This record gives sequence, structure tokens and C-alpha cells, in this order.
Amino acid sequence: MSRKIRYGGDYNPEQWPQHIRDEDHRLFTRAGIDTLTVGVFSWSLTQPAEDTYDFTVLDRVLDRAAAEGRQVCLATGTAALPPWLAKKHPEVNRTDFEGRRHRYGQRHNFCPSSPAYRRLSTALAARLAERYAEHPALLAWHINNEYGGVCYCEICAEAFRDWLRDKYGDTLDALNDAWWTTFWSHRYTDWSEIEPPSALTEHWRGPDHTAFQGITLDYFRFTTDALLGCFLAEKEVIRAHDPHTPVTTNFMGMFRPLDYHRWAPHLDFASWDSYPPLDAPPTRPALAHDLMRGLKDGAPFWLMEQTPSTTACRDVNPLRRPGELRLATFQAVAHGADAALYFQLRASRGACEKYHGAVIGHAGRDDTRVFREVAALGAELAALGDATLGARTPARTALLFDWDSWWALEISDGPSRLVKYQDVVHAYYRAAREAGADVDVVPQTADLTSYDVVLAPVLHLVKGDLAERLEAVAARGGTVLTTFLSGRGDEHDRAFLTDVPGPLAPLTGIRIDEWDSRPPEFTQPVPELGSQARLVFEIVRLRGAEPVATYGTDFYAGTPAVTRNAFGDGEAWYVATALDQPGVDEVVRRVLARHDLLGPYADHPGVETATRITPDGTRLLFLLNHTPEPAHLTARTTATDLLTGKRTEEGDPLTLDPLGTVILRTA
Repeated sequence: MSRKIRYGGDYNPEQWPQHIRDEDHRLFTRAGIDTLTVGVFSWSLTQPAEDTYDFTVLDRVLDRAAAEGRQVCLATGTAALPPWLAKKHPEVNRTDFEGRRHRYGQRHNFCPSSPAYRRLSTALAARLAERYAEHPALLAWHINNEYGGVCYCEICAEAFRDWLRDKYGDTLDALNDAWWTTFWSHRYTDWSEIEPPSALTEHWRGPDHTAFQGITLDYFRFTTDALLGCFLAEKEVIRAHDPHTPVTTNFMGMFRPLDYHRWAPHLDFASWDSYPPLDAPPTRPALAHDLMRGLKDGAPFWLMEQTPSTTACRDVNPLRRPGELRLATFQAVAHGADAALYFQLRASRGACEKYHGAVIGHAGRDDTRVFREVAALGAELAALGDATLGARTPARTALLFDWDSWWALEISDGPSRLVKYQDVVHAYYRAAREAGADVDVVPQTADLTSYDVVLAPVLHLVKGDLAERLEAVAARGGTVLTTFLSGRGDEHDRAFLTDVPGPLAPLTGIRIDEWDSRPPEFTQPVPELGSQARLVFEIVRLRGAEPVATYGTDFYAGTPAVTRNAFGDGEAWYVATALDQPGVDEVVRRVLARHDLLGPYADHPGVETATRITPDGTRLLFLLNHTPEPAHLTARTTATDLLTGKRTEEGDPLTLDPLGTVILRTA
């Protein structure tokens, strides 16, 4: 097979008789499908009993794929338990937040600490690897599917205690200090006294209301590691039979329950499933794409799933309009995707995903609008070939994304439960992207030496040497921007015994003694920005910084809402309130302008730009028009559109069709 962006998606042959599978393969060829994700939910078919395996369907699909020039991303099938396993080993069924042991049903229904689940899932993965490691159709291993969910059973409770011993040592002194258990008479004297934080123990009014943030944070981390342990157990047995084929699992973008940064080192490549609400701004999926790219230090990722038409999981499931699928796919490529795959290739006949969009509908037709769009896109990707493969984004702007801060912010009592981490992070990302800056989304531990601008909104927890590394960015001439509710706690969410914003105070040149929180309908004017602020209003005292904008009303009128502090050869900005999007845009553009990072089409908010550098040094500029009207631009350099072959000279008019895309290779 020639090198190109992988194109295909999830296929469930176990749901269909042979004559339909035969027709499916004919339609795959017509649509340009070259990659099949197979076996995702086939455990009960592949292993109908504990001592019985049946690979008939998988054999036929992989053999057919190889014969017709397709390749297979082979799943281990361990995301949904077979009924026999749950009946024989009832302890594999999860216990929920309210303490109820579940019975068999649905998917993602297993306890990650269950020895029976670990033993049987790895046994299945080992049998698959032994059988298919050398198969010519095998392209990648797909372990489990969309890991998620939390268990609170006794097995998990004991596993949590073991995890805590590994983290804090043999005595309880460090744990008691980290969790601040002198509060409310919680000091532990024996490991057996520790219970998972749930509705029966530390929580009330749901998972986000906890009496002890430190306990809940550690249980979130434990859950991430427990599920990661399941992944690693399957990966280990696969590697025993197949040391070379890449291994992945499909993530879900900005998915709060799991810290994907803890998983990233163990993946051969990142992959994820993109299902943004269709009324979300295009920067929402773009942020998730960049987060996924950042998991592997900027290496390309796979778009493992997207719908060709509609979802089925929401109360209302809008249809993608003509052209939107193509635009979404090229947006993924612009942000680093080397594969564009769908869920699903053929629509299921029954159960909860029968109305989920599919390349092939229930009637099996090839003359539907969706099939025609998929086939046309397949032809475009085939013609594009390897022109974008392996490319990287030369970003000079970084955005810090931190699951610990996300968790801590949203389980905190005060100042406001209305502040949502994703929303604030997205506001600053959106401002940078719409101003034309390429952005790397990176963890707190990332190397920041290559960035001129570091955006760190709602950096609630400051861990390790991060404050010093942010100071180093500013000292060498860069700009650091952070916001309200930053620098509030350490890794255990214990308050710093210093002025707010804690370790960030020397960098920002401010001190915060008080903060006001108001309901969402209340707004506070910030006149210098022509902006309105909401939710949280920190009252700033200057300690070397200068005011950029101030509050317009209340007893703190005239005090700083936005500050700038000179630090070394650079500066640090602090935004003390939740500005509306125009206010965030103005602040971020001022920061970017200092480093000449405003893009050439920053005055066209509906046009997204993304720069990629291929392995041979070729520079590609993606222009994506997210509006239903043509975008009339001027070419800023001589370039050739890789999709049409059209050459444009510098200064020529450059028109993007409605929902159109061009990929410009500079001369």
C-alpha cells in the first residue's frame, strides 16, 4: 500500500452474515477505505466460554483485508465483558459511587482491580497476539476502547491502600500531612481505616463535593493508574508475541476522569475519538486535537473515530451539513492527524447505536449523500498521498493543560463552583488560535525552552519546579500569562502558606488578599478592555506589576483586573477575573503581538490557519474556512495548493470556498 493518511473506521463483522460482509468489502473499495478497526466489542464471539476460543470471523476479515490491500487495526475486545464472565466471576462487575454492585449490562462495566478481569483480558490479548502477530493485514493493536469509569468495591479499596503505600511510604505520617487529616478528626492510624471517597464516605451532592480534596485527588489518580495497569497488562502479553507492531488505545480528548498525561509514555502513538457538539466553535475540537498531539511531544496522532453524519448519544443529534465532514477531517490533519477513521463503517441494526451515523446505512446503498462525501474525501486523501505524513507544528506558543488542576478546581468548596476548567482553558486557546498563533498543548512537566509565550490559565495547583521554569521563560524574554484561581495549592491541594498566587507571586508581581464570587447573571465592567467580567473577581494589590485594566464598579472599582509585570527581559500577565471572550481576545492579542505571533489572517476570525513542517523541511500552511460564505484573502507568499495543484503568487487574491480548505506548500 502506498503511504498516505489512513482512511477507514470501526467495522463489526460479528454483527453480520457473510453475504453482507461481502457487500461491505465491495463498498469499502468504492469509498477508498484502506483501514479497518476490527474486534472492538467481540469478546463474547471470540471467546464464548472461558476455555473456548473461536477466531473464524476475525480470520476471514483479516485474510480478506490482506487480499484486497487493506490493513487492520486489531482490537483486543476487552472493553465489554461477555455475559459468562460476569456470571462466573461476579466481582468483575463494578461498584458505583453510591456503593451498589452492578449486575451484568452495558459496556465499560468491569472493575479495573479485579484479578479475574486482569487474568482473562490478558489471556484473550495473548491469544490474539499469538495468532495474528505475523498476519500481513495487521497494522496496529487497539487495546480495549475508550477507557473510563470508576469502581468503589472492596478489591479497589485494598488496591487503593496499596497504591497509597507506594506513594507515601510505610508509615501514615506523610499521608496524614498531605490530606490534612487533622481537619474533622480524620487522622489515620492504620491503613485499613482508609476508604475510597464516595457517596458513602467523604462526598455529598455528587462526585464533585468532597470534604477532603486530597483524598479525592488521590482516588482520581489511583483510578487513572488502575485502568492504565489494565492497558499495560494487555500490552505486555502482546509484546511477548509481537515486539514491533505499534500499540495504542483510543482516548476521548478532554475527558476529565483520566489523566492522559500519565498514559502517554506507554503509547506508541496517541489516538482519540472526536465527537464535538456540532454547534461548538471549531476551536473546541482543535484544542482536543492539539492536546492529543502534545501527548507524544508533537508527534502525529490518529483520529480513531468521528461520525460521518450524526451521533446518537445526545438528547438532540444534529446532522453534519454538506462539506462539514471534509472540513472536520482536514482540520484534524492540520493539527497532526495521520489517520482519519470513522465510527461506524456499517450502521448497527439494533441496540443503542443503530441511529449513529455510518458510512454504510441499513439499506447498504452507495448513492446516499453521506457515502458520496466519504468516497470523495477518500479520493482526495489518496491523491494527497504522503504529503502531510509525519509533519510537526512549529509552535512558539504553549498552553499548559493539567488534569490535577482541573480536578482540584472543580472539587473545591469555593470560591465558585461555576468556574469550569475546560471553559477557561478553551477561552485562552481560542483567543490565540483565532489570532493565528499555532499552539502546543502541553503538561506542566513539559520543556518550555522553545516557547516565546506560555499561557497557563486557571493553574490551580503549582507542582514541582514549575514556578521556577515559568520564571525562566520570562527572564529570557518570553511572556507568561496566568489567571484567577492560579497558584492556590500544591500537588495535594493544600493552600500555600504565602500570599496568593503562591509560588507565582514573584513572577506576577502581585498579591491577592480577597476575592469576590457572584452568580452568573452578574457582570462587572472592565472599561479599558471594553469587556465584561463574571463569576470571580480577585482583588489585586500591586507588588511591582502595573495595571492594564481595572474593575469598573463595587468597592473594588479602580483596582486591577489585569496586570503586567516586567520580569528579566520578559513579562508576566495576570488576569484576575473571568473576562468575556472579547476581553480574553484583546489580552491575548497584546501578548502575541509583543512576539510578532499574530497570524497573517488574524482579521478573518472564521478562517483557521495551521502550520506544519514535514520531515523533509517542507512548510505547509492549512487555511480552513469555517463559515458558510466564501473567504476572500490575499496570498502572503507564493505557494501551491496540494489539493488542487493551483499555484498562487504572493499578492494574488486567494478565495476559500464556503467550508473550504487549502493546503499551501510554499515555493
